[in-house]
Amino acid sequence: MRLSLRFVLPLLLVLGLVAYGVTHLVDRLTLRWFVHDLDMRSTLIASTVAESLPDLIQAGQRARVVDLFNRMVQDERLYAIGFCDNQSQLVYKTVTFPPALSCTQLRNLQPGRGRVLRLPQGSLHAAMSPVQDTGGQILGTLVLLHDMSFIERRSEDTRRYVFYLFVGLGAVVSLITVAIAQMSWWGWVRGVRILLSGDWLFKAAGTRAPPELQPVVKDLRALIRGLERERRSRDESQVSWNPEALRTILREDLRGDEMLIVSNREPYIHNRKDGVIQVQRPASGLVTALEPVMLACSGTWIAHGSGSADRDLVDARDHVSVPPERPAYTIRRVWLSQEQEEGYYYGFSNEGLWPLCHIAHTRPVFRPPDWERYVEVNSKFAATVVEEADTPDPVILVQDYHFALLPAMIRRDLPEATIIAFWHIPWPNPEAFGICPWAEQILAGMLGSSILGFHTRFHCNNFLDTVDRFLEARVDRETNTVSYQGARTAVKRYPISIEWPPSAVAGLPAVDACRERVRRRHGLEANLKIVLGIDRLDYTKGILERFLAVERLLEVEPAWTGRVVFIQIGAPSRSRIPEYRDFAERVEQEAARINQRFARDHYQPIVLRLEHVDAPEVYTYYRAADACMVSSLHDGMNLVAKEFAAARDDEQGVLILSEFTGAARELVEALIINPYDMDQCASALRMALTMQPREQRDRMRSMRGLIQEFNVYRWAGRMLLDASVMRRRTLMLGSGRVGDAREEPLSRSLRGDRVL
Repeated sequence: MRLSLRFVLPLLLVLGLVAYGVTHLVDRLTLRWFVHDLDMRSTLIASTVAESLPDLIQAGQRARVVDLFNRMVQDERLYAIGFCDNQSQLVYKTVTFPPALSCTQLRNLQPGRGRVLRLPQGSLHAAMSPVQDTGGQILGTLVLLHDMSFIERRSEDTRRYVFYLFVGLGAVVSLITVAIAQMSWWGWVRGVRILLSGDWLFKAAGTRAPPELQPVVKDLRALIRGLERERRSRDESQVSWNPEALRTILREDLRGDEMLIVSNREPYIHNRKDGVIQVQRPASGLVTALEPVMLACSGTWIAHGSGSADRDLVDARDHVSVPPERPAYTIRRVWLSQEQEEGYYYGFSNEGLWPLCHIAHTRPVFRPPDWERYVEVNSKFAATVVEEADTPDPVILVQDYHFALLPAMIRRDLPEATIIAFWHIPWPNPEAFGICPWAEQILAGMLGSSILGFHTRFHCNNFLDTVDRFLEARVDRETNTVSYQGARTAVKRYPISIEWPPSAVAGLPAVDACRERVRRRHGLEANLKIVLGIDRLDYTKGILERFLAVERLLEVEPAWTGRVVFIQIGAPSRSRIPEYRDFAERVEQEAARINQRFARDHYQPIVLRLEHVDAPEVYTYYRAADACMVSSLHDGMNLVAKEFAAARDDEQGVLILSEFTGAARELVEALIINPYDMDQCASALRMALTMQPREQRDRMRSMRGLIQEFNVYRWAGRMLLDASVMRRRTLMLGSGRVGDAREEPLSRSLRGDRVL
């Protein structure tokens, strides 16, 4: 016991000193973190009012400036706001602005770097930001004061928790010390050495931990795994997900590894019109999501060159640098014959896999010649990827259902590559997928991926069920992995999103100006409520269903006739496919029928615009609308819903969202509907049109906060972080993929076509 006390008492003394030092260190770090957070928050608030405040100040509208400031300080952390002119005079302020604080005392503050002030009202964080007019002239300085009392409360809680932690730690360590002191000295040393060595040293030494330490080993490893998960979660919550974060991941986690993206659709299409080459950005959620990643990470984007002038602008290696105004990455264009495009894209991909994966009641069509073209084109893209790869182990992002066979084909020639395949559309249940005559070959091709991503956990589970049904593979439900032909593929959920803040919003005018622009374009009266729909012309998007919902609203509540207009923008898509041509005709016919039924003088309830619209104009419509209706019959995610919320920096507008979209699992503050239920959809329209501004703001603020946190950089960053972990594990343990074991079964499966 005396020996034990000799260990315990100095140990408790050391723990006490450490606890005292840690407490003060935590206080300093907590203050530093929160001050940095408030600096960022102040910068965001200043940029938010940068558009409207200069105009109000120059117009001398004092009441509106004060009203704007008073509305802003309703935020529970924002204590007061003031505006100092160029003579350091406090011109505008809220009633909460401290009387003892003057502009002269704050003029030494640097923009973006605040200071903590100790005032009678308590601790305040002061930040200043210059206010400029459109010509760049500085009108004065915006002063933002944040209440820091919550930081003091959190610091007090932290000190208390640290104290409890060290008390508990001291008690546990004391008990362990007393117990260990009773053991023989050499036995204790040997046991601890083996305990700390881990399983890999046990095996190397041909020994195992002593039996009495086995429970401790198990508990210790579980504790370490838990702490590691907590650390990753904490680190993730502290990351500001932006282009720089992605570059950091590539630089630090992936060590600047080569990045390749493969997709059917290219982000920039060059077409010749009236002798002039025009640049078109396709209306594609995939392009919207992936281009910010390429702008952040650079690299090469491999895609089908489909524009009439695409060949005119590439170099000798079929490369073109984009964006045109400021090149940041490279497109490698792959040329397809008309026969290949018809069979691979329009045939197997969009007449077969697309309706197969979407519950939209359109019969999938599978033709052997289409499958042959699909295999041929996937093989051509695989050869292009190998040609473009400058290293033996690039990171390759394979996008969507057009390239289900591509991962395994790439794996044959680049066995060390990290292949991330993302399936942007839903994955059906095994019974539905079994309709495809080449189901096994498609699954084998996809399992060439290192990581396979879907939007939702439901789609991941469907895929695992499908593999379990059709392949001789080991499906591990606990780790969500599939072991097939000597290799393992991780099946993960990565909900796709959009960039934040959206670059298309930056150059747009205020919401009122956007609304006026849309009204003038379509000749709408000022009292009309605007409901918006923006989609590709696709039978899965529920366009006809939303028209019927408008009709039902006007039937049930005729008072809305002449008071609401539904603007539908439809980008023509896949017009070579008969189902899509027929659908476009049905959309026009249904709009004409409803307009004829409810027309009054110059009023028509549905405005139909069937053409491609570029991103700035799309966001102009988002900002002009009182509500946006996303009524997809089945969708992987649907980024229109997120774009609408991101466009509404006025925190107004109502999102009506189909429950059959992946977005409905995230944007729960939207009005969730079943697009097949016309009465429910009509009721949602009425609710959206009559919703009070306060409720709109609460719903929109919550959705915007989620999109800001879970943006496209986080979507890509999580995939890249998972890829980096996999690459480190492979480097340490040796490759878990056997290229030779894959090559023979894949080639056999691609040759063994089944007969329809």
